[in-house]
Amino acid sequence: MTRTAAARIAGFTFLFYIVVGVASAGGIFHGPAAELATYAQNASAVILALTLFEVTRVEQAVVAALGMTFRLAEGALGSALHLTGIALSHPTLVSATLFAIGSTFFCWLLLRGRMLPRALAWIGVFASVILVIGLPLQLGGQLDAPLTMLMWMPMLAFEVPGGLWLLVNGVPPSRA
Repeated sequence: MTRTAAARIAGFTFLFYIVVGVASAGGIFHGPAAELATYAQNASAVILALTLFEVTRVEQAVVAALGMTFRLAEGALGSALHLTGIALSHPTLVSATLFAIGSTFFCWLLLRGRMLPRALAWIGVFASVILVIGLPLQLGGQLDAPLTMLMWMPMLAFEVPGGLWLLVNGVPPSRA
């Protein structure tokens, strides 16, 4: 698969992941549809892990592999917990923290490799770091609403235009 194809798949998957996530958080899905939405989000995390690795590994393979590892863990955790019946007290926050760490690695590489417009890539780095700090604070009971919802707004401001950018434009050829 070419980097451009991987970028376009990642762009579509970003948008799909957001729509399903927002719809799930809004309580739109119930019963089997909610279960399917959870699996769709987990599969999207895996697809993003693989496609973003393909896109960003030309910049720095080790950092891209770290991003992929955290995003794969995010996607695998939710499905594994559901299939095994193991209960964690806050599985969504744990998965979200894995997402934020992986996103930080990928956004840094997207910025460094000039794969997105500079301002948009910086928003992604900034949004990811906010979540890397905020989600553990939320998990520890140190951060409550409305801040727990507000801390996601910069990520939304990155993923929607970032997903559209990747879907429409792909990525420029590697500088290497």
